Amino acid sequence: MRTVVAPPATEGELSERANALAGRSLAWVADQRGIEVPANLKRDKGWIGQLLESVLGATAGSRAQPDFPQLGIEMKTLPVSPLGAPRQSTYVCTAPLNSSVGTVWKESWVCRKLARVLWVPIVGNTDTPVGERIVGGPLFWSPDAEEAAALQTDWEELTDLIERGEVWQIDAKRGQYLQLRPKGANSEALVWTLDEEGEWVRDMPRGFYLRARFTAQMLKKHFLLG
Repeated sequence: MRTVVAPPATEGELSERANALAGRSLAWVADQRGIEVPANLKRDKGWIGQLLESVLGATAGSRAQPDFPQLGIEMKTLPVSPLGAPRQSTYVCTAPLNSSVGTVWKESWVCRKLARVLWVPIVGNTDTPVGERIVGGPLFWSPDAEEAAALQTDWEELTDLIERGEVWQIDAKRGQYLQLRPKGANSEALVWTLDEEGEWVRDMPRGFYLRARFTAQMLKKHFLLG
């Protein structure tokens, strides 16, 4: 039976655990926990994040709280190329398509999710076998004033459209750094939202995502200042 890793007591302890994984392959990390590596991630999209949560002692699971609730820290894996360029956008959280989305940025789930983040780069190309991808050095990050302002602007634009029942106007081009995209693979995941006629209809759920150019700038800024 797989043992449960105790949650880290401090950010420093979490940093030590994350740094101990840097340079290791995902196959090596999985072996430490007795976890089988999938052949690909088509049916296991969240596998890498779940693996690292297991190793690092995250306790939130699917609950609406940071991955390390006692520390207020969210963990995000970040697939990057061997040259360190983010390969895709980063999922932040789901977006309610009704009035429950909220109207105050600082009280939003997006803001709280991004208040303190442990970024763990996962190095490899799209054709690199899952087990051969490498865990990069961790980065603890909180948005600076400029980043927070840009994210708030995007969030307010997107949520204003949701509040007005104009979800149909939102496409992947909206938002400088934060975008709203469909999230869900089948009709069973449909949620209620307002259409352009103001009628309640069933539609694909949406999620907030950070654009790759945002995480690329974040990494560049960190390594230039670090």
